[in-house]
Amino acid sequence: MSSTKTREKINTVLDHAKGVIFGQDNLLDAIMAALVCEGHLLIEGMPGLGKTLSVSTMSKLCDLSFKRIQFTPDLLPSDLIGTMIYSQKSEEFNTKFGPIFTQLLLADEINRAPAKVQAALLEAMAEKQVTIGEETHRLSSPFVVLATQNPIEQEGTYQLPEAQLDRFMMKVNVDYPSFKAEKNILELKRSGSKLEPVLSTDDLLGAQEFVEAIYVDEKIKDLIVKIVHATRPTSEFFKKEFNGVITAGASPRAVIWLYRISKYMAFMEGKEFVTPDHILKIVPSVLGHRLILSYEAAIDNFKSTDVALKIAKSLV
Repeated sequence: MSSTKTREKINTVLDHAKGVIFGQDNLLDAIMAALVCEGHLLIEGMPGLGKTLSVSTMSKLCDLSFKRIQFTPDLLPSDLIGTMIYSQKSEEFNTKFGPIFTQLLLADEINRAPAKVQAALLEAMAEKQVTIGEETHRLSSPFVVLATQNPIEQEGTYQLPEAQLDRFMMKVNVDYPSFKAEKNILELKRSGSKLEPVLSTDDLLGAQEFVEAIYVDEKIKDLIVKIVHATRPTSEFFKKEFNGVITAGASPRAVIWLYRISKYMAFMEGKEFVTPDHILKIVPSVLGHRLILSYEAAIDNFKSTDVALKIAKSLV
């Protein structure tokens, strides 16, 4: 299939999804980017904004296996990855696979789970494999974790460790829909239209190849690395105006994702090469959750997404 046909199919998926979920276009675009780039997505937003519906809708349109886990404080790692069960009949242990063995995993309210569960999820996200007992099992491809968290409820929640935040390709903040979009929700049929698959797994893998083929000039590569370096207080590219604002900058993973997602953005626009604009569009969502701001900066209402964009713009 040609790159134009693949792009048309991806846009058809997004159009169908936007006909079911109103006012969350940015979220749907980010989920599509996560599927093509095979990266994990952290979705932050208030309850009832269509986060879960968006993920399940996209899984149906892309014909992917989908499982959802509600994270709770009493969740155990075995509830997520599976466990070994002894069979009296055969007198041996059998592996019972957990819900993590899927292509699209929705980790609902991820910050409610304790550290042990976070650690189990970390291996799956980083290595795309899971260890049960003494055996290691590969996860299917694509394997994408879409995790949601509630920004205001702190009771019974565990702050995600920096190491885990860094595993997420992007963090998307989901806002309330506009007046017009919210009014459209009232017109939705109760039964809901049946969603037919538009994209197959092979189409997604094909899209990955087309994205990989997008040209990135050496100057653009230099710009990507400079932007990430400029977030680190110890770097030569760090601007003096951010002294006392940033405590710790972004890791090399940020470089990889800026590179990959900017190529995806260029592909979706029908361009054959990446421009600085493609990078600037994704800087807040790729770098925002990777910057650790100082206590003083937090008091002064600095936002890490705004700081990241300001740094990037100063280098373009």
